[in-house]
Amino acid sequence: MAELSPTTGESNYSQDIQVDEKLVPKKGLSLCSTRYGIALIIHVCNFITAAQNTVINITMVAMVNTTDHQFQFNGSTERLPGGPNNAPDSLPAEAPTYDWSPQIQGIIFASAAYGMTLTMALSGYLAGRVGTKRVVGVSLFASSLLIIFSPLAAELGLISLIATRMVQGLVQGSIFGGQNALWERWGPPHERSRLCTIALSGGIGCVYCPFWFILIYDDPVSHPWINVTEKEYIISSLAQQIHVSSQKQPLPIKAMLKSLPLWSICVCSFGHQWLVAILITYTPTYISSVFSVNIRDNGLLSALPFIIAWVIGILGGYLADFLLTKNVRLVTVRKIATFLGNFPSSALLVALPYLPPSYITTMTLLTLSCGLSSLCQSGIYINALDLAPRYSSFLMGTTRGLANIAALLAPTVSGFLLNQDSEFGWRNVFLLLFAVNLSGLIFYLICGDAVVQDWAKGRKLTRL
Repeated sequence: MAELSPTTGESNYSQDIQVDEKLVPKKGLSLCSTRYGIALIIHVCNFITAAQNTVINITMVAMVNTTDHQFQFNGSTERLPGGPNNAPDSLPAEAPTYDWSPQIQGIIFASAAYGMTLTMALSGYLAGRVGTKRVVGVSLFASSLLIIFSPLAAELGLISLIATRMVQGLVQGSIFGGQNALWERWGPPHERSRLCTIALSGGIGCVYCPFWFILIYDDPVSHPWINVTEKEYIISSLAQQIHVSSQKQPLPIKAMLKSLPLWSICVCSFGHQWLVAILITYTPTYISSVFSVNIRDNGLLSALPFIIAWVIGILGGYLADFLLTKNVRLVTVRKIATFLGNFPSSALLVALPYLPPSYITTMTLLTLSCGLSSLCQSGIYINALDLAPRYSSFLMGTTRGLANIAALLAPTVSGFLLNQDSEFGWRNVFLLLFAVNLSGLIFYLICGDAVVQDWAKGRKLTRL
């Protein structure tokens, strides 16, 4: 038995993640490996879930009676370059429309977040006990069924639609919170940033569910097709990290509540989720208010910023791991990623209403803002895995659940602001976003950390 302690020759990075580099095999398959396949499968799962959650944001443009609730934007009537739109500006006559004010729309947008907030922490804890495979697989199937019945719920009435989205939020919260337990057992410390960003960057859900249950396993040991070399690489790379086995351990709730670095993750994540909620929810509505485009062109324009965000998010994960191999301290990498994912994005949105409503300017700023925001996937969203690997599934679910409160407040408050002042509503929405986002970022930059906390270490002796 030997006590783990940093040696004089180790880098700051190795001290942060507390891994004995000499015991980690140098050879490990990468892009064609099982662990990257797991990340890709989770990526598809998250893509499906995000599509189910956000499809109403673009369809809302066509669902509401826009002639009764028209946003004003500096009197702009500019349309897309290339002349009049060829596609019809409205849906066929038989398609139902609803008389929902911006405030009601905000409540509908936020309704799914109510459910997510309740289940993210619980599902993270549950996945750590019974396994991610069961928790996420069942939740994905339930979410897919609910999205199929959403049009019927809208026909039955506003209350029915809101209730359906709240239940859908409950099961989707289990998807996002439950998947975090996988990286305790599948993610070598040197590759966690890229693996997590690949996974997070993102009627089909029902078809996908059988593949999930067949291909996903909770740890490398139970995976039947994994390469032996890769299995040994993953297990060895995690063996010396201050981590605990599958034995049940009580949660140190009091110590967690007193942990300032943990609270900094929660506060900063709240600010970032406010930013993300505004981008996801109101990008189609904002584009419609500026350019008066039809739903087809609106869908294409609204998708562009998120395609760029998907690419930048994955590249950001690789960049974070590259910096770690160059002996940049882990806490420095997390804070750089978090800063770049927050401040530039919110600042660009604040500038948007003050500039002439040009097609090129608007789409450039929206694309840059959305693209840079995804860099936080390599920052605050996996920081709990650095602070407490033993409790990471519970903590990542909890921090995301608390941050998700912003996803229910942001659309509700923004809908109220837009309803009260149609001319300057967008300016007020973006200024509030900037204030919330900047406050959380400052708190994290001051109090954030990436060293395993004392309350998460438990026994310090590890069998060598």
